[in-house]
Amino acid sequence: LFAIFAFATCGGYSGELRLSVDCANKSESDLSIDIAFAYPFRLHQVNFEAPTCEGKRRETLSLIGDFSSSAEFFVTIAVFAFLYSLAATVVYIFFQNKYRENNRGPLIDFIVTVVFSFLWLVSSSAWAKGLSDVKIATDPDEVLLLMSACKQQSNKCLPVRSPVMSSLNTSVVFGYLNFILWAGNIWFVFKETGWHSSGQRHAADTMEKQSSSYNQGGYNQDSYGPAGGYNQPGSYGQVGEYGQSQSYSQSGPTSFANQI
Repeated sequence: LFAIFAFATCGGYSGELRLSVDCANKSESDLSIDIAFAYPFRLHQVNFEAPTCEGKRRETLSLIGDFSSSAEFFVTIAVFAFLYSLAATVVYIFFQNKYRENNRGPLIDFIVTVVFSFLWLVSSSAWAKGLSDVKIATDPDEVLLLMSACKQQSNKCLPVRSPVMSSLNTSVVFGYLNFILWAGNIWFVFKETGWHSSGQRHAADTMEKQSSSYNQGGYNQDSYGPAGGYNQPGSYGQVGEYGQSQSYSQSGPTSFANQI
């Protein structure tokens, strides 16, 4: 949906500006000069006629600039992102087993997601710069400077209507939103890959090895108990038994002496 909004607001754009040239000789004036332009913004191919205020002669002029490269690049990325998203949705729903087979599907999905994230950032930035140039090239005050009649102070040249660029501004916003969306999705796709699973298994094995080595060399193991004798109840029992036997051996001769 975000990709659709991105290429629809840019690829479907058409705008128009209107100028007014009021000559000193009113019969030569043209108070409604309409200049229409649209995607892909090859403005140098947009021609219009304007009065010269020198008799009935008119001159043919054109806008300045060709901004089709950035606009077409942006729309192309949006269209391919939409097609890939649609295909991926079908695979997620109907071919989940094939997707997870041999871990090939998640790896391809992860790589494509990273590539599209980068392309969204580049294309959105390029189109943002291109849109800024389009606004300057279609500014009525700038277009009036192209007319020879407007260079004479006796004639009055005025902008009547400026083009509405709100949809183009929206396309740039959706471009960066798509970048955020795809970049954020990298983590969720990465979790489906074998890299994430192997990383978790490696961490679990490491924790088990550390726990095993701690228990073997710790205070509660028999290997340490006989050496230190701190927490082994058997060691105290042995000492106690030894103490009792020693006392019995001492009391034996004493009683015998008393009897004598």
